[in-house]
Amino acid sequence: MSSAAVKARRLEAAAPWALLIVGLFLWQGVCTAFDVSEFVFPSPLRIWEQLVEFRGEIAKHAWRTFWVTMAGFGLAIVVGVLLGFLIGSSRLAYAAIYPLMTGFNALPKAAFVPVLVVWFGIGIGPAILTAFLISFFPITVNIATGLATLEPELEDVLRVLGARRWDVLMKVGLPRSMPYFFGSLKVAITLAFVGTTVSEMTASNEGIGYLLVSAGSAMQMGLAFAGLVVVGAMAMVMYEFFSIVEKRLTGWAHRGSQVH
Repeated sequence: MSSAAVKARRLEAAAPWALLIVGLFLWQGVCTAFDVSEFVFPSPLRIWEQLVEFRGEIAKHAWRTFWVTMAGFGLAIVVGVLLGFLIGSSRLAYAAIYPLMTGFNALPKAAFVPVLVVWFGIGIGPAILTAFLISFFPITVNIATGLATLEPELEDVLRVLGARRWDVLMKVGLPRSMPYFFGSLKVAITLAFVGTTVSEMTASNEGIGYLLVSAGSAMQMGLAFAGLVVVGAMAMVMYEFFSIVEKRLTGWAHRGSQVH
C-alpha cells in the first residue's frame, strides 16, 4: 500500500473524531457565551459531570438496555434471514408478502408498546419485541434483494451445468447476499436500540429509556443527555463491530478493499 493511501486511510479514521471535537467545542462555546441554563440545554461539561457522578446508575441501566436490545436484535436476525430467504427465492412469495411487509413497516412501532404491555406486562417482553419489530425489516429486505436480483444469465449457465434451484440459491445466491446482509445489520442494530429505548420509556422500570423519563421529570437534563450519549455510544460500537466483520468476510465485494 502506498504512503498516499495510508495517509488517506488515517485521515478517514481521524475525520469523525475531529468533527466530534469541533462540535463539542462549539456546543460548549454557545452554552458558555449565552449562559444557557442547564435545565434547558446542558453543556458537554455538565453532561460529563453527570455521567461521572451517576456512572454506577447509568451503567446498570445501560447494561439492561444493551442485553435486551441484543435479544430483540438476535430474534430479528433469525426471522429476517428466514423471511428474506423465503421472499427472495420465490416470486409468488415476493408478490404476496413484500407489499404487506411494506405496509407493516410504515406503522409507528411506538404504537405497539401499549398493546405489548397488555399482552406481556411491564418488563423485558415489550422491549425485546419492540426492538425486534423495528429492526427485522431491513434484514428481510436486504436478504430478499440479494437473492431476487441474481443475474438471470448466471442462473441459466448454472442450470445448464446441472445445478438445481436449491444449489443456485445456496452456493451462489446466499454468498452474493452477504454484503447486503451485513449492510442491513449495521442499519438494524441502530434501530434496535431506538426500539428498546422507546419501549423502556413507556413500559419498564429499568433501562436507559426509564432513566431518560426519570431524569426529565426530575429536571436533571444533564443526566438525561448522559443517557442519550450512552445509547449513542453503544449503537456506534455495535455498528463498528459489524463494519469490521463485514470487511473481514465480504472484502471481495468492495472495490479497492484489502483484507488483512
